[in-house]
Amino acid sequence: MPVRFVDRPPSSVDVCIVGGGVVGAATAFYAARAGLRPVIVEKRPALATLTTAASTGAFRLQFDNKEELDLISESVELFFNFQDGTGQSEHDLGLRPQGYLWLTTDEERARRQKELVALQHSWGLTDVELLEGDEVRERWPYVGHDVVQARFRAADGFLDPKALTYGMAVGSRAEVLAGTEATGFLRSGDRVTGVSTTRGDLSAGLTVIACGPLSGVVAGHAGVELPVETVARHKVVMAEVPEVPSHAPMTIDDDTGAHWRPALAGAYLLYTDPATPPSEPVDNVVPDHGLAFDLLKPEGPVSVSRVAPFWRRVWERGTAHWTMQSGHYTMTPDHRPLLGPLGPEGLFVNSGYSGHGIMGSAAGSRHLIDVVTGAIAGPDNTFRPDRAFEPRDLDLL
Repeated sequence: MPVRFVDRPPSSVDVCIVGGGVVGAATAFYAARAGLRPVIVEKRPALATLTTAASTGAFRLQFDNKEELDLISESVELFFNFQDGTGQSEHDLGLRPQGYLWLTTDEERARRQKELVALQHSWGLTDVELLEGDEVRERWPYVGHDVVQARFRAADGFLDPKALTYGMAVGSRAEVLAGTEATGFLRSGDRVTGVSTTRGDLSAGLTVIACGPLSGVVAGHAGVELPVETVARHKVVMAEVPEVPSHAPMTIDDDTGAHWRPALAGAYLLYTDPATPPSEPVDNVVPDHGLAFDLLKPEGPVSVSRVAPFWRRVWERGTAHWTMQSGHYTMTPDHRPLLGPLGPEGLFVNSGYSGHGIMGSAAGSRHLIDVVTGAIAGPDNTFRPDRAFEPRDLDLL
């Protein structure tokens, strides 16, 4: 069964979802499971073509807080049973549980890794391993001799974010208005009663803003200021690089944040400087081509060859090709999502995943729909948009 693309708005629906990325599709899926009729409004010509397409396509449970661990554990359970869980067979996630490997060359960082792993074990995540340098190199010979310790969880891994989006859209049976921009909201007094679009008005009992980096702009149409900032993020795509071990885990330099994972018979390489200032959300983020050199030049401070020396050979060979994919992270002050009602009655938000939208999309959307239906009440909603924000360390992987 294909996605149900339509050319004109239905006369009315239970839930109008603004945004056709992975979070919008997941919102539609859980709305349908709750017995609601959803429609997705997406301004681009297809689903999953903005930030979702630029993602790393990865998931993990190695977090530094129990709230995200619990949330994303639920998403991962769906990922491992995706076709049965969504009731469709057209879209396979191509799940690759190859693990996340966090490497350090620094003794102080090694001490903090030990503390974090002990904390994760206390939360019940007992399959996180703490490995000494020689143990790491025995299992992954590509790791450099300067690495003194690593933490690793084998059940973390990779998936296809477009298949995730389309599978949930198909499973929702939602109608999708692609190439349709939400330009404002319909109102009846203080209540939002639907959406104005470039294809006409759409009446809805409830409206959910789920459009990633553009969520703040869309919320502004309702006079709501979301506590979000958008930060540009860039992915170096290197296909057909024979030096890359195809079965390697996500390999992270825990000292710098630079990381890579196998993809396309090569790799995706990523790094986001924590000092990167916010920028205005746009459809087409200008790629930072200098990032590729920062990651690949062996003498660079965030070079991936620092902990995986085979990348030096890739650089010295000089014939590898790369392209860039760029998008935005949608950041909240505490780097956790916004899931719940906004000021006007009938208006909700599902956004602000702060770099964890792929892995958080399913459980976050289930949580949001539980708020909508009353299964989760206000004070019990850990991710309510009007919560007090406590600043936390940045965790963008």
